[in-house]
Amino acid sequence: MLNEPLKVDVDFSGKPRRFVFVLMPQFTMLCFAAAVESLRIANYVSGKRLYDWSIIGEGGQTATCSNGCTFALDSDLVELARDDTILMCGGIEVQAATTKPVLNWLRREARRGAIVAGLCTAGYTLARAGLLDGKKATIHWENQDSFAEEFEDVTLTRSVFVIDGNRITTAGGTASIDLMLKLIANDHGEELANSVADQLIYSSIRTDRDTQRLSIPTRIGVRHPKLSRVVQMMEQNIEDPISPAILAEDVNMSTRQLERLFRRYLSRSPKRYYMELRLQRARNLLMQTDMSVINVALACGFASPSHFSKCYRSHYDTTPYRERGTQAAKMAH
Repeated sequence: MLNEPLKVDVDFSGKPRRFVFVLMPQFTMLCFAAAVESLRIANYVSGKRLYDWSIIGEGGQTATCSNGCTFALDSDLVELARDDTILMCGGIEVQAATTKPVLNWLRREARRGAIVAGLCTAGYTLARAGLLDGKKATIHWENQDSFAEEFEDVTLTRSVFVIDGNRITTAGGTASIDLMLKLIANDHGEELANSVADQLIYSSIRTDRDTQRLSIPTRIGVRHPKLSRVVQMMEQNIEDPISPAILAEDVNMSTRQLERLFRRYLSRSPKRYYMELRLQRARNLLMQTDMSVINVALACGFASPSHFSKCYRSHYDTTPYRERGTQAAKMAH
Protein backbone atom coordinates (compact mmCIF):
# COMPACT_ATOMS: atom_id res chain seq x y z
CA MET A 1 0.00 0.00 0.00
CA LEU A 2 1.30 3.49 -0.89
CA ASN A 3 2.31 5.73 1.99
CA GLU A 4 -0.03 8.55 2.90
CA PRO A 5 1.62 12.00 2.87
CA LEU A 6 2.61 13.55 6.17
CA LYS A 7 -0.31 15.71 7.21
CA VAL A 8 0.35 19.32 8.19
CA ASP A 9 -1.60 20.47 11.20
CA VAL A 10 -3.36 23.71 10.21
CA ASP A 11 -5.40 25.60 12.78
CA PHE A 12 -8.39 26.48 10.62
CA SER A 13 -12.13 26.13 10.99
CA GLY A 14 -13.42 29.05 8.97
CA LYS A 15 -14.84 29.55 5.51
CA PRO A 16 -12.63 28.31 2.63
CA ARG A 17 -10.95 31.00 0.54
CA ARG A 18 -12.44 30.87 -2.95
CA PHE A 19 -10.45 31.38 -6.15
CA VAL A 20 -12.30 32.06 -9.39
CA PHE A 21 -10.35 31.05 -12.50
CA VAL A 22 -11.36 32.96 -15.61
CA LEU A 23 -10.26 30.91 -18.62
CA MET A 24 -9.67 33.10 -21.65
CA PRO A 25 -9.59 31.63 -25.18
CA GLN A 26 -6.17 30.09 -25.97
CA PHE A 27 -5.11 30.25 -22.30
CA THR A 28 -1.95 28.40 -21.26
CA MET A 29 -2.86 25.11 -19.61
CA LEU A 30 0.30 24.97 -17.50
CA CYS A 31 -0.30 28.24 -15.67
CA PHE A 32 -3.89 27.21 -14.83
CA ALA A 33 -3.07 23.62 -13.85
CA ALA A 34 -0.10 24.68 -11.70
CA ALA A 35 -2.29 27.09 -9.75
CA VAL A 36 -5.31 24.85 -9.21
CA GLU A 37 -3.18 21.81 -8.29
CA SER A 38 -1.38 23.85 -5.63
CA LEU A 39 -4.76 24.60 -4.03
CA ARG A 40 -5.91 20.99 -4.29
CA ILE A 41 -2.73 19.71 -2.64
CA ALA A 42 -3.01 22.30 0.15
CA ASN A 43 -6.43 20.84 1.00
CA TYR A 44 -5.05 17.31 0.68
CA VAL A 45 -2.03 17.63 2.97
CA SER A 46 -3.90 19.70 5.56
CA GLY A 47 -6.88 17.35 5.58
CA LYS A 48 -9.11 20.45 5.56
CA ARG A 49 -11.08 22.41 3.01
CA LEU A 50 -8.90 25.50 3.03
CA TYR A 51 -9.65 26.44 -0.57
CA ASP A 52 -12.53 26.28 -3.01
CA TRP A 53 -12.41 27.22 -6.66
CA SER A 54 -14.64 27.61 -9.68
CA ILE A 55 -13.93 27.96 -13.39
CA ILE A 56 -15.77 30.60 -15.39
CA GLY A 57 -15.41 32.39 -18.71
CA GLU A 58 -17.13 34.49 -21.32
CA GLY A 59 -20.16 32.61 -22.66
CA GLY A 60 -20.22 30.19 -19.72
CA GLN A 61 -19.98 27.03 -21.84
CA THR A 62 -16.44 25.85 -22.60
CA ALA A 63 -12.91 27.27 -22.91
CA THR A 64 -10.19 25.82 -25.12
CA CYS A 65 -6.56 26.27 -24.18
CA SER A 66 -3.62 26.74 -26.53
CA ASN A 67 -2.87 22.99 -26.70
CA GLY A 68 -6.42 22.21 -27.86
CA CYS A 69 -7.85 20.75 -24.64
CA THR A 70 -11.35 22.01 -23.83
CA PHE A 71 -12.70 22.65 -20.32
CA ALA A 72 -16.34 22.84 -19.23
CA LEU A 73 -17.04 26.12 -17.41
CA ASP A 74 -19.08 26.43 -14.23
CA SER A 75 -20.67 29.69 -15.35
CA ASP A 76 -20.52 32.86 -17.41
CA LEU A 77 -18.92 36.08 -16.09
CA VAL A 78 -21.27 36.39 -13.13
CA GLU A 79 -21.15 38.72 -10.13
CA LEU A 80 -18.82 37.29 -7.48
CA ALA A 81 -18.61 37.47 -3.71
CA ARG A 82 -16.51 40.37 -2.46
CA ASP A 83 -13.91 38.11 -0.85
CA ASP A 84 -13.33 35.95 -3.96
CA THR A 85 -9.90 36.09 -5.60
CA ILE A 86 -10.01 36.35 -9.40
CA LEU A 87 -7.31 34.58 -11.41
CA MET A 88 -7.40 35.61 -15.08
CA CYS A 89 -5.71 32.90 -17.19
CA GLY A 90 -4.19 34.19 -20.43
CA GLY A 91 -2.15 32.62 -23.18
CA ILE A 92 -1.47 33.26 -26.84
CA GLU A 93 -3.34 35.98 -28.78
CA VAL A 94 -4.36 37.61 -25.49
CA GLN A 95 -5.32 40.85 -27.27
CA ALA A 96 -8.12 39.06 -29.14
CA ALA A 97 -9.23 37.32 -25.93
CA THR A 98 -9.43 40.66 -24.10
CA THR A 99 -12.95 41.49 -25.23
CA LYS A 100 -15.23 44.33 -24.14
CA PRO A 101 -17.43 42.04 -22.01
CA VAL A 102 -14.33 40.72 -20.20
CA LEU A 103 -13.00 44.26 -19.58
CA ASN A 104 -16.36 45.55 -18.36
CA TRP A 105 -16.81 42.59 -16.01
CA LEU A 106 -13.26 42.92 -14.69
CA ARG A 107 -13.61 46.64 -13.99
CA ARG A 108 -16.91 46.07 -12.20
CA GLU A 109 -15.50 43.34 -9.97
CA ALA A 110 -12.40 45.44 -9.24
CA ARG A 111 -14.59 48.37 -8.19
CA ARG A 112 -16.28 46.05 -5.72
CA GLY A 113 -12.90 45.40 -4.10
CA ALA A 114 -11.87 42.02 -5.55
CA ILE A 115 -8.26 40.83 -5.54
CA VAL A 116 -7.44 40.35 -9.22
CA ALA A 117 -4.51 38.35 -10.62
CA GLY A 118 -3.29 37.97 -14.18
CA LEU A 119 -1.54 34.67 -14.87
CA CYS A 120 0.85 34.47 -17.83
CA THR A 121 -0.19 37.03 -20.48
CA ALA A 122 -3.39 38.03 -18.64
CA GLY A 123 -1.42 40.88 -17.11
CA TYR A 124 -2.17 42.52 -20.47
CA THR A 125 -5.91 42.20 -19.77
CA LEU A 126 -5.53 43.76 -16.32
CA ALA A 127 -3.55 46.63 -17.83
CA ARG A 128 -6.13 47.16 -20.60
CA ALA A 129 -8.80 47.39 -17.90
CA GLY A 130 -6.75 50.11 -16.20
CA LEU A 131 -6.21 47.97 -13.10
CA LEU A 132 -2.41 48.21 -13.14
CA ASP A 133 -2.01 51.99 -13.55
CA GLY A 134 0.55 53.18 -10.99
CA LYS A 135 1.27 49.56 -10.00
CA LYS A 136 4.23 47.22 -10.34
CA ALA A 137 3.59 44.23 -12.59
CA THR A 138 5.19 41.46 -14.62
CA ILE A 139 4.32 39.48 -17.72
CA HIS A 140 5.92 36.65 -19.71
CA TRP A 141 9.35 37.81 -21.01
CA GLU A 142 8.22 37.39 -24.63
CA ASN A 143 5.52 40.04 -24.10
CA GLN A 144 7.62 42.52 -22.12
CA ASP A 145 8.60 44.75 -25.05
CA SER A 146 5.07 45.24 -26.37
CA PHE A 147 3.64 45.67 -22.86
CA ALA A 148 6.18 48.39 -21.98
CA GLU A 149 5.37 50.29 -25.18
CA GLU A 150 1.60 50.15 -24.63
CA PHE A 151 1.26 50.69 -20.87
CA GLU A 152 3.53 53.51 -19.76
CA ASP A 153 1.69 53.98 -16.45
CA VAL A 154 2.63 50.47 -15.28
CA THR A 155 6.02 49.81 -13.67
CA LEU A 156 7.04 46.65 -15.49
CA THR A 157 9.48 44.26 -13.79
CA ARG A 158 11.06 40.98 -14.85
CA SER A 159 10.04 39.27 -11.61
CA VAL A 160 8.54 35.78 -11.55
CA PHE A 161 5.46 37.26 -9.90
CA VAL A 162 4.43 40.60 -8.41
CA ILE A 163 1.95 41.31 -5.63
CA ASP A 164 1.11 45.02 -5.45
CA GLY A 165 -1.80 45.57 -3.09
CA ASN A 166 -4.84 43.76 -4.49
CA ARG A 167 -3.30 43.36 -7.96
CA ILE A 168 -1.18 40.32 -8.79
CA THR A 169 0.65 39.34 -11.98
CA THR A 170 2.81 36.37 -12.93
CA ALA A 171 5.26 35.58 -15.71
CA GLY A 172 3.42 32.40 -16.71
CA GLY A 173 4.24 28.70 -16.66
CA THR A 174 5.54 27.41 -13.34
CA ALA A 175 5.46 30.94 -11.89
CA SER A 176 1.87 30.04 -10.91
CA ILE A 177 3.29 27.55 -8.41
CA ASP A 178 5.58 30.18 -6.87
CA LEU A 179 2.67 32.60 -6.52
CA MET A 180 0.29 30.04 -5.02
CA LEU A 181 2.94 28.84 -2.54
CA LYS A 182 3.39 32.47 -1.44
CA LEU A 183 -0.39 32.92 -0.98
CA ILE A 184 -0.67 29.58 0.87
CA ALA A 185 2.21 30.58 3.16
CA ASN A 186 0.55 33.95 3.84
CA ASP A 187 -2.77 32.23 4.61
CA HIS A 188 -1.64 29.19 6.59
CA GLY A 189 2.11 29.27 7.17
CA GLU A 190 5.40 28.21 5.59
CA GLU A 191 5.15 24.61 6.72
CA LEU A 192 2.03 24.00 4.65
CA ALA A 193 3.50 25.80 1.63
CA ASN A 194 6.69 23.72 1.85
CA SER A 195 4.64 20.52 2.12
CA VAL A 196 2.71 21.49 -1.03
CA ALA A 197 6.02 22.15 -2.82
CA ASP A 198 7.27 18.71 -1.76
CA GLN A 199 4.15 17.06 -3.17
CA LEU A 200 4.73 18.90 -6.45
CA ILE A 201 8.40 17.78 -6.48
CA TYR A 202 9.13 21.51 -6.66
CA SER A 203 12.50 21.98 -5.04
CA SER A 204 13.43 25.53 -6.01
CA ILE A 205 10.74 27.88 -4.71
CA ARG A 206 11.16 31.38 -6.16
CA THR A 207 10.10 34.68 -4.61
CA ASP A 208 8.98 37.96 -6.13
CA ARG A 209 12.66 39.00 -6.06
CA ASP A 210 13.61 36.29 -8.58
CA THR A 211 13.66 37.17 -12.26
CA GLN A 212 11.97 35.05 -14.89
CA ARG A 213 14.60 34.91 -17.61
CA LEU A 214 17.80 32.92 -17.45
CA SER A 215 21.00 34.86 -16.81
CA ILE A 216 22.83 36.07 -19.91
CA PRO A 217 25.68 33.50 -19.54
CA THR A 218 23.13 30.68 -19.34
CA ARG A 219 21.11 32.06 -22.23
CA ILE A 220 24.01 32.52 -24.64
CA GLY A 221 25.73 29.37 -23.41
CA VAL A 222 28.95 31.18 -22.59
CA ARG A 223 30.43 32.16 -19.23
CA HIS A 224 32.60 35.10 -20.19
CA PRO A 225 32.09 38.21 -18.02
CA LYS A 226 33.10 40.76 -20.69
CA LEU A 227 30.94 39.13 -23.35
CA SER A 228 27.99 38.99 -20.94
CA ARG A 229 28.45 42.67 -20.09
CA VAL A 230 28.43 43.70 -23.77
CA VAL A 231 25.33 41.58 -24.52
CA GLN A 232 23.59 43.16 -21.51
CA MET A 233 24.43 46.65 -22.79
CA MET A 234 23.05 45.72 -26.21
CA GLU A 235 19.79 44.37 -24.72
CA GLN A 236 19.34 47.54 -22.66
CA ASN A 237 20.00 49.90 -25.58
CA ILE A 238 17.80 48.75 -28.43
CA GLU A 239 16.23 52.13 -29.29
CA ASP A 240 19.60 53.95 -29.34
CA PRO A 241 22.20 51.38 -30.41
CA ILE A 242 25.73 51.83 -29.06
CA SER A 243 28.66 51.64 -31.47
CA PRO A 244 31.01 48.64 -31.26
CA ALA A 245 33.86 51.02 -30.38
CA ILE A 246 32.04 52.30 -27.26
CA LEU A 247 30.95 48.77 -26.30
CA ALA A 248 34.56 47.61 -26.55
CA GLU A 249 35.83 50.59 -24.57
CA ASP A 250 33.36 49.90 -21.76
CA VAL A 251 34.92 46.46 -21.16
CA ASN A 252 38.51 47.66 -21.70
CA MET A 253 39.00 45.96 -25.07
CA SER A 254 39.86 47.11 -28.55
CA THR A 255 37.20 46.88 -31.25
CA ARG A 256 39.21 44.10 -32.93
CA GLN A 257 39.41 42.12 -29.67
CA LEU A 258 35.64 42.45 -29.23
CA GLU A 259 35.13 41.29 -32.80
CA ARG A 260 37.27 38.20 -32.15
CA LEU A 261 35.44 37.49 -28.88
CA PHE A 262 32.02 37.49 -30.60
CA ARG A 263 33.20 35.39 -33.52
CA ARG A 264 34.82 32.85 -31.21
CA TYR A 265 31.85 32.37 -28.88
CA LEU A 266 28.78 33.44 -30.89
CA SER A 267 29.93 32.83 -34.48
CA ARG A 268 28.94 36.30 -35.63
CA SER A 269 30.20 39.87 -35.43
CA PRO A 270 29.04 42.23 -32.64
CA LYS A 271 27.25 44.30 -35.30
CA ARG A 272 25.38 41.24 -36.61
CA TYR A 273 24.45 40.05 -33.10
CA TYR A 274 23.16 43.51 -32.18
CA MET A 275 21.12 43.68 -35.41
CA GLU A 276 19.52 40.30 -34.64
CA LEU A 277 18.55 41.49 -31.14
CA ARG A 278 16.93 44.61 -32.60
CA LEU A 279 15.07 42.66 -35.28
CA GLN A 280 13.84 40.16 -32.70
CA ARG A 281 12.47 43.04 -30.60
CA ALA A 282 10.87 44.52 -33.73
CA ARG A 283 9.18 41.23 -34.57
CA ASN A 284 7.73 41.03 -31.04
CA LEU A 285 6.32 44.55 -31.39
CA LEU A 286 4.86 43.85 -34.84
CA MET A 287 3.20 40.63 -33.67
CA GLN A 288 1.94 41.85 -30.30
CA THR A 289 1.07 45.55 -30.62
CA ASP A 290 -0.83 47.96 -32.87
CA MET A 291 2.24 50.21 -33.20
CA SER A 292 2.79 51.48 -36.74
CA VAL A 293 5.68 49.99 -38.68
CA ILE A 294 7.41 53.39 -38.56
CA ASN A 295 7.15 53.55 -34.76
CA VAL A 296 8.40 49.97 -34.46
CA ALA A 297 11.39 50.91 -36.62
CA LEU A 298 12.18 53.92 -34.40
CA ALA A 299 11.71 51.90 -31.18
CA CYS A 300 14.30 49.42 -32.43
CA GLY A 301 16.93 51.92 -33.48
CA PHE A 302 16.29 52.17 -37.23
CA ALA A 303 16.54 55.69 -38.67
CA SER A 304 14.23 55.02 -41.61
CA PRO A 305 11.41 52.58 -42.48
CA SER A 306 13.17 51.62 -45.72
CA HIS A 307 16.36 50.55 -43.90
CA PHE A 308 14.26 48.68 -41.34
CA SER A 309 12.31 46.91 -44.08
CA LYS A 310 15.49 45.91 -45.92
CA CYS A 311 17.12 44.47 -42.75
CA TYR A 312 13.90 42.73 -41.71
CA ARG A 313 13.45 41.07 -45.12
CA SER A 314 17.06 39.93 -45.14
CA HIS A 315 16.68 38.25 -41.73
CA TYR A 316 13.08 36.94 -41.77
CA ASP A 317 12.50 36.59 -45.52
CA THR A 318 9.39 38.76 -45.36
CA THR A 319 8.65 42.47 -44.92
CA PRO A 320 7.42 44.11 -41.69
CA TYR A 321 4.18 45.02 -43.48
CA ARG A 322 3.56 41.42 -44.56
CA GLU A 323 4.38 40.18 -41.04
CA ARG A 324 1.81 42.57 -39.60
CA GLY A 325 -0.74 41.48 -42.24
CA THR A 326 -0.20 37.78 -41.48
CA GLN A 327 -0.69 38.44 -37.76
CA ALA A 328 -3.86 40.46 -38.43
CA ALA A 329 -5.27 37.62 -40.53
CA LYS A 330 -4.58 35.13 -37.69
CA MET A 331 -6.32 37.41 -35.18
CA ALA A 332 -9.36 37.67 -37.47
CA HIS A 333 -9.77 33.88 -37.40
